[in-house]
Amino acid sequence: MENKDFITIRDWPADALHELLTLASAVKENPSKYRNVLDHKTLVMIFEKPSLRTRVSFDVGIQQLGGFSLYLTGNEINLGQRESISDIAHNLERLVQGIMARTFSHSVVEDIARFASVPVINGLTDFCHPCQALADYMTIREVKGTARGIKIAYIGDGNNVANSLIYGAIRFGAYLHIASPSGYEPAPEVVRWAKENAGETGSQIEIVQDPFLAAEEADVIYTDVWTSMGAESESAKRRDAFRSFQVNDAVVSRAKSDYVFMHCLPAHRGEEVTSSVIDSGHSIVFQQAENRLHAQKAVMALTMH
Repeated sequence: MENKDFITIRDWPADALHELLTLASAVKENPSKYRNVLDHKTLVMIFEKPSLRTRVSFDVGIQQLGGFSLYLTGNEINLGQRESISDIAHNLERLVQGIMARTFSHSVVEDIARFASVPVINGLTDFCHPCQALADYMTIREVKGTARGIKIAYIGDGNNVANSLIYGAIRFGAYLHIASPSGYEPAPEVVRWAKENAGETGSQIEIVQDPFLAAEEADVIYTDVWTSMGAESESAKRRDAFRSFQVNDAVVSRAKSDYVFMHCLPAHRGEEVTSSVIDSGHSIVFQQAENRLHAQKAVMALTMH
């Protein structure tokens, strides 16, 4: 995996992703064994969007692997405005050993990866969130033993998280049922690709508009905020569109008795999920959040080593 970018889960074959998850679990179980893997190496972190989990987990993660991090805001470098993306990439590749970028436009991360010779990791774009999905499937594997054949009901906006969960379902063999209001489904090209490649691991992808149908006999119930960063002007409109897609006691009653609840956070209690669900004994949202650290340490260790 040396010097390989991590831009979308789709880019990595199933065996390489399983290797990533195996390493992530090993790093979690015995972190001291990996404390010098990236000795004296530097990761630059570019943030156009605010962050809690992504920033802390990458920052702490690189340090726990023996390296250093450097934080740059979008205002500091003005990607593609103050300086071209190609010039930024060519400068950074001579100064650091890895780049993590959290941007609005997916093409920005793709361009950085195209021009930079050092590994580039996608920390989130409007199109996908591969590090989140990697941590999600790591968590599912921990709790359920495997992701293969596990039914995941994702209820809500067909956003970047949903797109990455779809890619992950195909690679890990999960049954993913997504319930979104009309007009808010996942990207058509992602769904199309998934349908074409579902046979790879026996995965199933279903897109419906009924949250109760999606939740039926689910092993995992997953949701995300109704309004992602950058779409704040649509908040009122989205609250109306998603009102019947709230994950509440009635919805989760359709799931298996040992279902688990997941959310990539931050959560807006009372909107996409009720407190009775996210604070219940079925909720594993903080285990899921912690696994961002271990999954990303595995990504950095394999790509930057």
